Formats: sequence, C-alpha cells, structure tokens
Amino acid sequence: MIRSLSLAVLAGFALQGCMFSPGQYLDTSEIGTEGSPESSRVELIPITPKLIAQNAATYVSSSVPAELLAFKPNAYKIGPNDVLYITVWDHPELTAPSGPQQQIDSNGRLVRPDGTIYYPYIGNVEAAGKTIEELRSTIAQRLAQYVDSPQVDLNVLRFASQKAIMSGAVAKAGPMPITSSPLSVVEALGAAGIEPSSADLAGLILTRDGHEYVLDLDSLNNKNSQLHNVYLKDGDQLYLPYNDRKKIYIMGEVLSPQAIRFKTKNMNLSDVVGSVGGLNQTTSNGNALYVIRGAENIEAAPIKVFQLDAKSPIAFAIASHFELKPQDIVYVGPAQVTRWNRLISQLLPSATILGTGAAATNNLSEAGSR
Repeated sequence: MIRSLSLAVLAGFALQGCMFSPGQYLDTSEIGTEGSPESSRVELIPITPKLIAQNAATYVSSSVPAELLAFKPNAYKIGPNDVLYITVWDHPELTAPSGPQQQIDSNGRLVRPDGTIYYPYIGNVEAAGKTIEELRSTIAQRLAQYVDSPQVDLNVLRFASQKAIMSGAVAKAGPMPITSSPLSVVEALGAAGIEPSSADLAGLILTRDGHEYVLDLDSLNNKNSQLHNVYLKDGDQLYLPYNDRKKIYIMGEVLSPQAIRFKTKNMNLSDVVGSVGGLNQTTSNGNALYVIRGAENIEAAPIKVFQLDAKSPIAFAIASHFELKPQDIVYVGPAQVTRWNRLISQLLPSATILGTGAAATNNLSEAGSR
C-alpha cells in the first residue's frame, strides 16, 4: 500500500514537472517582468514589420571612403631594384652588350640602391624618381654627344621597387608589384586568389599611411559599387580576414544544428534557417523561434532576445528581412508534446527496472507465505 502511494506521488510530480523534461527549453515568461532576475539582463523583442522598418531606417550601406577614391595613380616612377631594358636602334653593342644570343634579362640594367644605372659612354645616370619617358629622354640627350641622332627605347623588365602586401585568406600571400599599369584592389585580389570558404568578404582591411579602411567585397554585386575605382600604391597592405571567428549558431529543433560562418555582411534569418534544412516539423514549436544577441558580452550589456512567431503566415516573409549579426544564436524551442515525450522516453527504462524489482519482491513474498 505504501509502495503504491509512493509511486502515485512520483507520477504526480512527473506530470507537473514536464517543463523540466530533457531537451533545451527557453522560458521567456519572466523576461521583462518587474523584479524578476532576468529583467535587468535580458530584453525580449518581438520580430514584427514595425521592427523591420525601424532597422531599415537606421541601416548604413557600405561606401568607399572619399580619400581612397581621390587617389589616382600617376605615371610609374622608376626606383631601386627595377630592371630596365634599353634599346638603341642600329647599335646592338649598346642594346645587348652580352651578345644577341643571350636572354633579354641578361642584358637588363639593374637600378642600384642609390637609384643610378651605368650606361656605356655616358656613365652613371640618375634613374630613381624618373618616369620611363623622362629617363629615355635623358639617355638619348647624353648619347647624342657620341652617337648621331640616337633612337632610344626603354622598358622595365622587372618591377621591384614598389609593391603592396597581400595577406589573410588568399591563395598567394606576399608582395604584389606595382607596375606601369594601375593596380586596383579588385585586380590585386583576383591575382592573389580568394579562399571563398574561409574568407570574410565583408571585412577586407586596407592599411595606408597608418590608417585602416574596412572595405566590403560583397558590395561588388551592387550596381553602383565604386570598389573597382580604388587603386593601390607603394606600401599599401591588404588583409582579408578569416571568417572562423564570425559565426551564427543554429540550435534547438532544426534539422541540422550547426555553426554557420559569416562570409558576407548580410545574412537574414530566413536564409540561415533554410540553410540548415528548416524547422523540424515534428518536434519544433512554431512560436519559439528566437534570435539571442549579445551573449558573448553578457557582463557589459543586457542580452537581446528577438522572438518570431513562425506560426504566422507572413512569418518567413518577415524573417527574410531580419538581418543577423556575427555571434547571434538562433534557437528553435521544442513543442510541449516533444518535451513530454522526451521525459517518458527517459522514464520508461527506469520504470521497467522498478517494475521488475517489484515483481521480484512479490514473488519472494508469495514464496515465503507458502
């Protein structure tokens, strides 16, 4: 009798305690309630068309800083370590002193660290700081003392005096030479090769003259993008960050819980939920779709919990306009019946053991009475 009463009491507590059943459960009933422990740490915000409109009104689109667009490359200036090829027509002994059978590079003239080159008859010539045309004209004028009407041509065989540095999530990190053809940011990244699976396309950092500029490569898809008009100059550094520290976490009653890397600037709630296969139609609670923001900074500022009523016919139309941020947590809660079923599934093995023990006790009692 006492055993039966005890089992009945345990069953009663189990029925009343289904809210504590196994599985994640986010109780928002006390959020915002005056005097509750959560009221000062968590702010519950419904995701509604009004909220979407407010966010859109404060949205700041990506733009290229005016000082970057103002820079326009001038004619290339020769510098130390450049290799020049100088042709004097009808005078092969000046053009290729090593002999015509040698490679062209063997007859190139290296600009020395002091910015000069040596040329037959005219000796040392200041090359650094001059454009190709200026140096060509200087050599022609000085050769005129020794050669009748010299026809001089000049080209740069190897550009080595000016460079930009590439680093980060690119296939070919290292120096990128600045040549006589202007080099844009887009062209430099194309030559270096972007690692699309690991790059943070919205966080490209251009460091110039001690200043950092953040550029959004994803904006290239915009019709009026001006990123093509940003050119590099000597000493620039381009760093394309990795996206492993910018993630969105999808948890709860979805088909494929996971962490999604934040590759671009914009990712909306509908895209993220769709990328993991959507809500679990069997176990999810359509009114328990939450976006938790600020969990990584809980000690400094209150957490914001955005709630979407996914049962609404327009829910995912709203979700497609709700922009997520790096480190957001998207959580889908379980339905009530799901939490109860999980409780039963874990209680049944224990109940079976208790039942087996009770049956054994009864058998022993009956045997003793005999």
